[in-house]
This record gives sequence, C-alpha cells and structure tokens, in this order.
Amino acid sequence: MVKSAPSPLASRKPSKVEGLKENSNFLREPVATQILEDTTHFSEDAVQILKFHGSYQQDNRDNRVKGQEKDYQFMLRTKNPGGLVPPQLYLALDKLADEYGNHTLRATTRQGFQLHGILKKNLKAAIATIVKNLGSTLGACGDINRNVMSPPAPFKNRPEYQYAWEYAQNIADLLSPQTGAYYEIWLDGEKAISAEESPEVKAARQSNGNGTIIHDTEEPIYGTYYMPRKFKVSVTVPGDNSIDLYSQDLTLVVITDHQDNLEGFNIFAGGGLGRTHNKEETFARIADPIGYVAKADVYDAVKAIVATQRDYGDRTDRRHARLKYLINDWGVDKFRAKVEEYFGKPLAPFQELPEFKYHDFLGWQEQGDGKLFLGISIDNGRVKDEGSFQLKTALREIVEQFNLPIRLTGNQNLIFYEIAPENKPAIQAILDRCGIVSDPNTIDPLVRYAMACPALPTCGLAITESERTIPSILERIRALLDKLGLQNEHFVVRMTGCPNGCARPYMAELGFVGSAPESYQVWLGGSPNQIRLAQPYVERLHHNDIESFLEPIFVYFKKSRTPGESFGDFCDRVGFDVIREFTAQYEPEAESVTAKSRKSRYRVSLHDDLYSKVKATATSQGRSMTELVKEALETYFQTLS
Repeated sequence: MVKSAPSPLASRKPSKVEGLKENSNFLREPVATQILEDTTHFSEDAVQILKFHGSYQQDNRDNRVKGQEKDYQFMLRTKNPGGLVPPQLYLALDKLADEYGNHTLRATTRQGFQLHGILKKNLKAAIATIVKNLGSTLGACGDINRNVMSPPAPFKNRPEYQYAWEYAQNIADLLSPQTGAYYEIWLDGEKAISAEESPEVKAARQSNGNGTIIHDTEEPIYGTYYMPRKFKVSVTVPGDNSIDLYSQDLTLVVITDHQDNLEGFNIFAGGGLGRTHNKEETFARIADPIGYVAKADVYDAVKAIVATQRDYGDRTDRRHARLKYLINDWGVDKFRAKVEEYFGKPLAPFQELPEFKYHDFLGWQEQGDGKLFLGISIDNGRVKDEGSFQLKTALREIVEQFNLPIRLTGNQNLIFYEIAPENKPAIQAILDRCGIVSDPNTIDPLVRYAMACPALPTCGLAITESERTIPSILERIRALLDKLGLQNEHFVVRMTGCPNGCARPYMAELGFVGSAPESYQVWLGGSPNQIRLAQPYVERLHHNDIESFLEPIFVYFKKSRTPGESFGDFCDRVGFDVIREFTAQYEPEAESVTAKSRKSRYRVSLHDDLYSKVKATATSQGRSMTELVKEALETYFQTLS
C-alpha cells in the first residue's frame, strides 16, 4: 500500500475535535450540562467528550423506523489494567446488565467489559455503581491512554508475570486523567475509595524531565488538548503474545536477571490497526523495537514517548493522528532521537528476545502456589444466557459462592484464579449444569482462536455484520475444510464490521473486514502467533461466495504446503500472485461445481434453545454442527422408511 506523508502541519487547521477538547474545561462540558437535560441523547459535540468518560452514544439500527427518532442507547466500557475484575465489580456489572442494559456483558479485546443498551437517564447511575464497586470507565475511550493490557495468566511462581501486572497497573495510574470532571459529573464530586497509587507513580507524574510535563494545569501530562488520538499500551513478558503486542502504540517487555529480579524493559512503539477503505494513506502497522530502559527510568521513558506523540502527533487530520503515522513519517531513528530529548539521555540498545507465541490459558491449570486457575472460552466475548447455555448464570454463581477474582484476556475470554483445589468439583458442577465447556480441547480450534467485534446493530461505524454472523461463517469454513480432507486444520480467523479493526483482523491468518452490506475485504497471511501483519487479498467478497472463494486457496494450501506449515505462513511464503494464478486455473470437482454455481446456501432456522443444544453437543463431541445435524436428519428419515 502507498503510505503518503501529510503536508506540513504548521500550515493546517486543527480538527474540530481539538477545539472541543480545548473548550471542554478539562472534559466537563458540554457533558455536565447535557446529562441534566431530559433528552434521550447528547449533542454531537458532547458525544466527543463523553468518550473520555468511557461511553459511546449508539442507536439500535434493528429498531430504526423511518420518521421516528433513533433508538438511542449507550455503551459503557470499563477500564481494567491487566484485565483485573474484582469479584465485587463483576457482580455489580452483572446486575447492571439486567437493570439497565441488554442482559448481556461483553468481554472486549482489550481486557475490559462493555455494557450495551443503557439509556441516557440511567447512565449516571450505572457509572456511579461501577465506580463505587472498585471499577472505572474513565479513559476507556477517547483521545487518551486506553486500558493497559498484560498477560492474564496468574503464574505465582513466575515473577515476570507478576511484574507485568504491577507495571500495567502503575502505567495506567501514571497516564490516568487527573481532571476532577469524572467524579464531579457522575458522583457529584465524591471521590470513590480506590487502591492507593504507588509513590513512584505520583512522583513520576510531577517530574518534569525535559518538557514532558505541562505546568499549572489539571492535566500535567496531557495538557488542555489531551492526545491527538487514542493511545494503547501493553506490558508483557518475553515470549508471551497473549495481548497482540505488535498492534499497540507502546509495549513494554519485562526483562529480568538470572535470579528473576526485574532489571528493565524492552520498548516497542508504533503499532496500530485502524484504517479507512479507499484511503491508502491510512494503514495497519506493526510496532518497531525502539530500545531498552532500566526499571528506575521506565516512567520517564513512558512519559517521553507520550510527550513526543502529544506534541508532534497530527492534530489536523484524525485519520493520520495515531503514533504509527508519526513513526512511519519520521522513521524510527528520528523518533528515537526526539524521545531521547524528552528522556534526557540515550535509550539503551534493545535486548534480544525469544520468539513470541500466542497463549490463551484456557482450561484448568496450576497457578504455581498450590492453587488453580480456570480459563473459560467466551464466544466473541458475549456473556449471556440463551436456552440451555447459561454462561451469565454460571459466572455469577461462581463469583457469589467462591468470591474469585477475574482476569479478562485479550482474546475475549475470562480467567478465574485463586481457586482452592477442593473447590474444583463444585465449580465444575456449576459449569456442567449450565452447559459451559471447560476443556478447551473439545472446542473447535476455528472457534477457539476466532474473534469478532460487535458491529451491527449498535456500533455506529459498522458497515455489515460481525459478531452475529461469524458463528455461521466458521461453520461453513469448517464444513469446507472437512470436504477437502483438511479436517485437522485450523487457523486464526478474525472479523470486523468495518475497517477500524477492533477485533484485530489485520493480524489474523484469515481476516474479514466489512466493506459493504453482507460483504467483506479479505486479508491473508498473518501469523498464528500474531507477529506479522496480514495483507489485503480481495477488496469485496459477498458472504454467499465464501466457499467458492476459499476452496481453491485451501486446495492449493493442501497441495503445496511444507510439513507442519500453517495457513497464514503458507500464504505469506508463496505470495498472492502465485495463489491467484492457481485460483484462476483451478477446476473444481463436479460436486464442487454445483456448490460454486449456487449463489446461496440452503438454510434452516432453529429456535435459540435447540441451536444451543446442537452447538453444545457438537462442541462436546469435537464435531461440526453441520455434521451433527446431517447425521441426525439421516437417522430420522431412516425411521420413516
């Protein structure tokens, strides 16, 4: 893709949002005024500031009626550094989902929860409840540091994981907005009780360095204008890519000595996935290694990187405002030199790291101190009760009975930890009764490693479906693989309803990116461990044509792969020109010709309860739903003859 540089910033006018931030009185207005008005929604100006408070204004497009007001509702997103959700907070969120929301919770791809369907009149009560139960939504959205991610695994015998948790929390505290607006608006000025900040963090926030601090302001790090766009941070350990480290604006990698003492951090910067169709100046990008910093200097280094983006990021064009564009335009060397000016000294050379692998930490595991943890797979992050599938009930009962803390994962799953071994049978009994799979080996790997964003009907940016359609598409891909003799194959599939990439499809082996109603741009060639960017293969594929599109590619993969080679690695190795040449010459078998010529597949609708039973049975048997239903129908028709 062409990556064109912008015109000089000095001659360009700041975007409208920059003026809204400047005039907001540090995120107070017009939200503080409009929350008191008896209306169903906020103005467009207020909506931009509301994001900083952790909420997006949406409308349910399924309920749109011509000539009537939109069905306005709000999404609330929590900010949980390292994915930590205390038991008290989880129970509060579960209750809020029923009282004010749409009766579901949604685990995000950044280790937080989202509540959907909240009305404006209930927004204040919902946020106040979250804050009073050890949670927050402040900075979960907006032009600011978002939730700081870290590996969710609670390994008590591996100090590097504990360091990652500690510094994820500390950096989240360091970069948290200091304005009093949040508590003034949502809690009438009452500052809720929260964990005490580290003294080092407090000192680092006020330490000037070489221009990192803006004096005489409520926001010493952000100033009046905050960041040019969102800023995403993660902290991980060598070899662990459970948080998609290459997609972050800033990633710190814990470096320890031979005695497991923390020495410092490797720094990656410049990742980001949001883009816009037909705007080639926007693009997905993976982070670059920048250097190494000793632990004593890590907060100053973080502030130096934030200050560089704050002061030099593009505030004239929001499509060009992320850190990835600054680094792409400047180059890594110029960026590093500017960071070192703010830092006050050179960064040390980047230290050698092992290859990063993806881990999902599902199932029952030892946490290293005699206790257990349990990773539970959540399809597309949606915590709900539906027919015999009672995930929401199961999670609530487990938290109520055993008071367990939770760590959310970067793949929309959930981990219970600090489990006493004697409580395992009782917890397993709850899961079994509620139809919840705890053995990850019984989950179809296509489903296990897939992700999708919510998209329609609530996301205002969605072009087409994602969460609601990916289950059927994964079923169809599995059926195709089975037909082609690739029953044991799986790969990372991710889908989004628009090009902003919230489910990180650009890092997937097979990515679907909404490009038109019922159609997707297809990306191929990412790695199974999310360490390489995929590339766009086709601009628009209608969902009815997925089988005919993928069949020749899968056949070529089967024919020409090297032993043990993954689908993503294969596509990257052979290149798209060769794949296209094979596809153009591909002659399907007679049965496949029929399938290829048929534009739409036969579909049979099932009630939710029956669908859940079929899905649970297929999962427990390690089979596809299509295969199970076909067998059941064949057996049924035999009884009629």
